[in-house]
Amino acid sequence: MKKVEAIIRQEKLEEIKAVIDQEIEVNGMTVSQVLGCGLQKGQKSYVRGQEIITTLLPKVSVSFILADEDVERVIDLILETCQSEECGTGKIFVYPIEEVIRIRTRETGQAAIQ
Repeated sequence: MKKVEAIIRQEKLEEIKAVIDQEIEVNGMTVSQVLGCGLQKGQKSYVRGQEIITTLLPKVSVSFILADEDVERVIDLILETCQSEECGTGKIFVYPIEEVIRIRTRETGQAAIQ
């Protein structure tokens, strides 16, 4: 099992949810509002003539716990949906998962995520 976490632009969340629902059977996802910066180094705006530099920009973190065979397909779907030439489109992280336990039933492993 693997955890696939994508940090994406907020406006792509609904599109990602729709594409994942249509293309692959994923039994759940976790979505969090996050702040961060990377190469983009923030955003410059003006308020009442004063320059304001916001260094931490709002993003969305979307996480999936997947069977190994589903990881590449989910990554491809995220890339197809979110990729652009603009700075700040996001990152995808893949982590190994040692164990999953469903608290209600104590099921473990693959059974706990189905």
